[in-house]
Amino acid sequence: MKTSARTRRAIGAALVAVAVAGGPAACSSAADDDSSSAGSGSGTYAIWDPYPQFSDDSEWVKLLRGCGTAAGVTVERTGFDTTDLTNKALLAAQQDNSPDVLIIDNPVISTLAEAGVLTTTEETKLDISAMEPNLIAAGQLGGKTYGVPIGANTLALYYNKDLLTAAGVDVNSVTDWPSLTAALAKVKAAGKKGITFSAIGTEEGSFQFLPWFWGSGAQLTTLDSPQSVAALTLWTDWLGQGYAPNSVINNTQTTSWQEFASGDYAFSENGTWQLANAEKLGFAYGIIPIPGRTGGTAPAPTGGEFVSIPVQGRTERYATSQKLVSCLTSADNLLTTDTTLSYVAPVAAVQAKQVAADPKLKVWVEAVGAAKGRTSDNLGTKYPKISEPLWTAMQAALSGSKSPQEALTAAQAAASSATN
Repeated sequence: MKTSARTRRAIGAALVAVAVAGGPAACSSAADDDSSSAGSGSGTYAIWDPYPQFSDDSEWVKLLRGCGTAAGVTVERTGFDTTDLTNKALLAAQQDNSPDVLIIDNPVISTLAEAGVLTTTEETKLDISAMEPNLIAAGQLGGKTYGVPIGANTLALYYNKDLLTAAGVDVNSVTDWPSLTAALAKVKAAGKKGITFSAIGTEEGSFQFLPWFWGSGAQLTTLDSPQSVAALTLWTDWLGQGYAPNSVINNTQTTSWQEFASGDYAFSENGTWQLANAEKLGFAYGIIPIPGRTGGTAPAPTGGEFVSIPVQGRTERYATSQKLVSCLTSADNLLTTDTTLSYVAPVAAVQAKQVAADPKLKVWVEAVGAAKGRTSDNLGTKYPKISEPLWTAMQAALSGSKSPQEALTAAQAAASSATN
């Protein structure tokens, strides 16, 4: 089954979109072996992942090879940078030379699915019944599912215990926006700094704003709603009152973490990937979920990857690819893998084991339970066309060049033009 002319055009369009968003596309480097011609259950099967930090002797690569051995095949694994991997996957599909298994960042699923690069879980008989529905949603488009989540990360609020105690703040009182803002006011009155986050004009900024956006009840299809304006007003008011620094406009998640690590800030919005760094802080820390406007846990965006099976010319290979994916996402292997990746497992039973092993993960399991995919609500490839106007509005409002209402009205006009 060769790719059709229509599919090749879709892949070409997706390549252009990725090139614009993330730089020029790179050349494909699919393995020059029998990975695209061997029969089912034999030969070499190619797996591509976005974890170049893991060497061939790492536990991750040992797991991949172990799953290959269990399936009766040899696994050839290649790790790429996340953006490079998307380019490679699109080019390989265009050349009918896709890997057998692709581990890909969840927002990219809709791009590859729309381009005809990925099979559905129904086609390849992948069992997703144990996966948490809100995490599976990030890999769905048009009622079809295009892979299995290997794990998830998301955002919460780290806090400096010593600083809050000195400012007379009981962190248990922080349950909604008013109580959080009141805590920030106490911290400032005590001579310290309130909260730091990333509001940079990139996807990173949108990612950090979404818990407040969704936590207000706003929807990505209506960027200029009263709820959306309330969320952006919260952030601009924090800057205006001196509760958050002006540096947030240029902060990445890394630089905002560095500000928190200085010990001068009470709160930092950041993710599970900072847990190892948190253990190195020179002060006692804690973590709470990001509160919704009127209480409860705000839905934060899910990060993490899906394990997918790309379209192959020889469909008989799918049976072995399915074994590889099932092995990688089995309960026992997920526990090891998600601990390695600092991810929360996509299966409730495995999440319980994670919390039993490390009670500090409880808050992250709760945050992931309330999280949602950026491309959920069937937004798919429309999401990037909405996200850019959103981060542009954030920048305009936080810099003071526009009011939150003016900035979001312009954002909605831009998003409507781009998606209609």
